[in-house]
Amino acid sequence: MTNQSEGTFCLVLHSHLPWLAHHGSWPVGEEWLYQAWAHSYLPVVDLVRRLADEGRHDVLTLGVTPVLAAQLDDPYCLRTFHQWLGHWQLRALQASTLWRGDPLLRDLGAAEYRAAVRAAESFETVWRHGFSPILRSLVDSSAIELIGGPLTHPFQPLLDPRLRSFALRAGLDDSELRVGHRPAGIWAPECGYAPGMEDGYAAAGVRRFLVDGPSLRGETHAARTVGSSDVVCFGRDLEVTYRVWSPKSGYPGHATYRDFHTWAHEVGLKPSRVTGRQVAPPDKAPYDPALAADTLRLHVKDFVDTVVTRLRALRQRHGRESLVVAAYDTELFGHWWHEGPAWLEGVLRALPEAGVRVTTLGGALDAGHLGAPVELPASSWGSGKDWRVWDGEQVADMVQSNAGLQRRLLALPPQGGAGDRVRDLAVSEAMLALSSDWAFMVTKDSAADYARRRARLHTERFDRLAALLGERDMPESRVPASPHHLDSFQAEDSPFGHLDARALHVPR
Repeated sequence: MTNQSEGTFCLVLHSHLPWLAHHGSWPVGEEWLYQAWAHSYLPVVDLVRRLADEGRHDVLTLGVTPVLAAQLDDPYCLRTFHQWLGHWQLRALQASTLWRGDPLLRDLGAAEYRAAVRAAESFETVWRHGFSPILRSLVDSSAIELIGGPLTHPFQPLLDPRLRSFALRAGLDDSELRVGHRPAGIWAPECGYAPGMEDGYAAAGVRRFLVDGPSLRGETHAARTVGSSDVVCFGRDLEVTYRVWSPKSGYPGHATYRDFHTWAHEVGLKPSRVTGRQVAPPDKAPYDPALAADTLRLHVKDFVDTVVTRLRALRQRHGRESLVVAAYDTELFGHWWHEGPAWLEGVLRALPEAGVRVTTLGGALDAGHLGAPVELPASSWGSGKDWRVWDGEQVADMVQSNAGLQRRLLALPPQGGAGDRVRDLAVSEAMLALSSDWAFMVTKDSAADYARRRARLHTERFDRLAALLGERDMPESRVPASPHHLDSFQAEDSPFGHLDARALHVPR
C-alpha cells in the first residue's frame, strides 16, 4: 500500500424495494423481492461480513429503507423465500439436464446449482432470524454506517410537511427498534429535495443526507452544510459513479457479462451473455464465466484508476485532499448485474492498495471533508434531476390522488387514550399508497399497470378504513371495511407493527 493518501472514497448503497409481500408473484411481485434477496442482499452482506472478519472498519455506508427491512424480517417472507431457494436448486438441476448437450450451458447449470446451495446454507444459518440481527452486528462492529429513511419511501417534496415529519420520524424509530441504533443519516427517497427540508431533518435528528451531484453544481468534493442549518449534504460524484451505471452506459452492459433480460423460461434462469445491444435474445451467445471474469478485472482497474485520477484532479483544483462519493442502488449488484458483487469486492480491496482512504459518510466528516454552506435547489436523482418523474404529466392523476389522500389522512380527528387498530391500519395503507415507486414505475413504463393497481388498492383500503371510523369526507363509493377486512388488511399490509396513528397529531 502506498504511504500517501490520494484522498477519500465513500461507497453508498441504497437498499430498497416497495412492499411486495402478498401482492402477486411474477414478474414484479414477490419474485422481485426474492431475486434481489438471493442475488444482491445475501452476497453483499456476505462480502461485508468477510471484510469485517479481516478487521476492516467503515467499509461502506449502507442505506436500508424501513419498508425493505420489514420484509427481510417478516416471518411470511422468511418462510416463502426459503421455499424459493429450494425451487432455485430444483430449477438449476433441471437446467443441467436440459443443457447437457452444450458444455458452456451445462457448466452454467452446475454453477447455478452450487450458488443456490450456498445461498440456502447462508440463509439457514446467518439469516435464519431475519436481517436485523445481521445488520445490528455490522453496525456494532463499525463495519458499516447505517442510514435510514422515511417509512415507505415516499417522495418527500410532494408530502404535506406534517406527513413528511411523521413518515421520517416513524422510519427512524423503526430502524432504531430493529438495529438498536438511530441512524444519523438518511438516503432521501429518490434524493428528492425541496428548499427548507433541512429544517425538518434537523428537528428529526438527521445530521446528513444524500443529494445528486447536479444539486451541488458538480462540486461534490466535500460535504456541505445546507442553508443556515448544521445538517450536511453529500453529493454523488457523477463523473465517477457513471463509470459503473448511468442512464445510457456503464460496465454491466459489456458484451461478456450475463444478460439480465434474456430468460430460459423453462427453467427460470438467465443463460446468455449480453453479446450486443442490438442482438435479439434468441441470438445471444451462451454466458461464459471465464470471459466475464477477464472483463471484470479490467473494470475493477478502470474504476480504481478513475477514482485516483479524479481525486488527483480535485486536489490540484482545491489544494487539499478531496472526497469522491459513489452511490448506487444495492440491487444493481447481483440482481441487475450478475458480476456486481465480485466487482464490489475487487474495488473495495484495490482502492486502499492504490492509496485511497475508503470510509463511510461519517468517516469522511471525521477526515475533514466539510466545505462551505450551500443553498440547494429543488432536485432529485431522476430524469432531468428535477421532480418530473414523480409529478410529471404521465402521473398527474396519481399526484392529484395522492394530494387528496394526504388531506383525508390528516383530516382524521385526533384520538385519545389507547391506540386504535383501525386508525393504525388506515395510516399504514395511506403510507403504502404514497410510496415513490408507483409513480416511478408508471413514468418509466416499468410494470406500470401493477404500480397503478397497487397505488389504487392502498388508497381504496385507506378510504374503507376511514369510512369505518365514520369519517364523512370520504368518496361515496367506499363501502366501510368489515371485521373480516380488518384481518385481511392487517395480514397483507402491516409491515410496521409498532406504527401508532396518534403520532400523526403529536406536535413536533
